[in-house]
Amino acid sequence: MSISWGPLREDDAGRWAALTAAIQATDQDGENYGAEDLAEDLASPLVDLAEGTLVARDGDRLVAFAYLPVKPTAPDVHRMGLWAGVHPGHRRTGLGTRILDWAVETAPRLHERAYPGRPLELQLHTRDTQVWAAKLFESRGFTPSRWFFQMERDLAAEIEARPPADGLRLTTWSPEHDSGAMTVRNEAFRSHWGNSPHTPESWTEKISGTRAFLPEGSFLALDGDRVVGVLITHYFAADTEVTGVREAWIQIIGTLAPWRGRGVASALIAHALTEFKKQGYGRAGLSVDADNATGALGVYERSGFTVVQRTTTYTSMLIPA
Repeated sequence: MSISWGPLREDDAGRWAALTAAIQATDQDGENYGAEDLAEDLASPLVDLAEGTLVARDGDRLVAFAYLPVKPTAPDVHRMGLWAGVHPGHRRTGLGTRILDWAVETAPRLHERAYPGRPLELQLHTRDTQVWAAKLFESRGFTPSRWFFQMERDLAAEIEARPPADGLRLTTWSPEHDSGAMTVRNEAFRSHWGNSPHTPESWTEKISGTRAFLPEGSFLALDGDRVVGVLITHYFAADTEVTGVREAWIQIIGTLAPWRGRGVASALIAHALTEFKKQGYGRAGLSVDADNATGALGVYERSGFTVVQRTTTYTSMLIPA
């Protein structure tokens, strides 16, 4: 085995997808990526391919990767998230340690260019199936700080109708309401742990302009012409290729504070589930902070979602306040 190190390249999407598929086959982490999905990540303006990525190559194959973008905003602390992985056949050979050491060294440099003088926290994420990663993170001084549940809902089960609150109407996403949807997301998530508000550019790139965006499966709650609740959905064809199930992934659910406790989220979810079923989806999925203070977990459980997996976020404050 002859390993060479260097950054990701623009033509690496196919090789990167092959590596993530090998990782998923062993770890069963539920994360499936096609080359087209990863091509978008390679083109993201939030990552410096030359300095913010690292891969180990064994000939023409990628056997480990690290992807370290900056956040679009950092209102208090810049929380950079490292996405990384090692091919199962190359674990316990030091590749993971090298990647993590690289990230700890590189993150402050990228951070100072984007948000000089602000605190920096590096975040790592691992599913419960990835025991090897948790051990590595803890060995390098990272501590578990937050837990997220991945939830699923079989669309063959009965869907209970939940009409919207008086004065509200539910509508399918449309371009003229895209800015309002972003505003609701940013306001609704303002107090959420680890939140980084979207800019118009990052919203388009990651949410409503990505190839995964499902406009016909995304819905808004309107008070007159004002957006007060959002449900944004993505669809990943690579998941269907692996699982055989078409899953509508609910990327964002948010309600403005004055409208909380009035069933807005429940109405949006019931409407979305009904539409997903009509559109031929077999399952809906989402992720929720286990300690979400708005009671989101209970809303999802009452809507028929069940927890299928847990993700732990590990953190290290690289530049303190």
